[in-house]
Amino acid sequence: MKFSTFEYFFQEVALSLRRKNLMSIASIGTVAVSLFVLGVFLILVLNFNRLAGTLESQVQISVYFKDDATAAKEREAAALIRDMQGIDSVHFVSREEAMNRLKERLGDQKYLLESLDNENPLPDSLEVVVKRPDMVETAAKAISKIEVVEEAKYGQDVIEHLFDITRLVRIFGLVLMILLAGATIFIIANTIRLTVFARRKEIAIMKYVGATDWFIRWPFILEGMVLGFIGGILAAVALRSFYAAMAAKIYGTLTFFPLMPQYPFMNYVAIAIILSGMAIGTLGSAISLKRFLQV
Repeated sequence: MKFSTFEYFFQEVALSLRRKNLMSIASIGTVAVSLFVLGVFLILVLNFNRLAGTLESQVQISVYFKDDATAAKEREAAALIRDMQGIDSVHFVSREEAMNRLKERLGDQKYLLESLDNENPLPDSLEVVVKRPDMVETAAKAISKIEVVEEAKYGQDVIEHLFDITRLVRIFGLVLMILLAGATIFIIANTIRLTVFARRKEIAIMKYVGATDWFIRWPFILEGMVLGFIGGILAAVALRSFYAAMAAKIYGTLTFFPLMPQYPFMNYVAIAIILSGMAIGTLGSAISLKRFLQV
């Protein structure tokens, strides 16, 4: 394709955008808002996934010994657990250490323990960390079968609930993204259709003198792509500001919350949003042209 042909296409795009600037601004605004909402849900889903992964990687098994277990039996059980496949570390927690931890957690309410009359009902225990989160359940079942073990507990319920929430956010976000993309395609298709309708006689003449469908299509497709690109740029800029504000707010209260780092995460999100805008604009233009090229 010659350079002069490209120049003609872009001149046609610029002329079309100037002719119907209000409709073009409305289309760009629709694309920007839709892509912004899409980006917000994308950011939320990815951060939920990161949070779930972080919590899952920190899951440990709490192993409680029976009251009548001797120190020798407890050491033997700890050695047995340490030698199990997939076990990363085993830490012994005496009943005295467990009581001190409980007092620290209770803080100003530790007076509630005074009713125990200095008796310590807490058992000796082990804190077991596995190498891979998916091995937690299997390891807990194997440990619970050891004779001196009273119970082997782990926080898998919390992780499963978190994954359920993440799944709901992902599904809801996907449905909303599809609806927003459909609405945006409809708006852009109607914007391009107005241009095509206004130039229908010109298009018919071009076809009669031998212009190919693609020669006629390109200016309109490029116009839709430009509308989507500008809308994507605006959405990407707004998303950067939104994520920076959200991160500052969260880190102001939850310092160790595992948010995705802004860089390069937001660069990837911006690229995805801009490309999505261009794709939506191109698709909207292609849909609007079918009818008018049938001469």
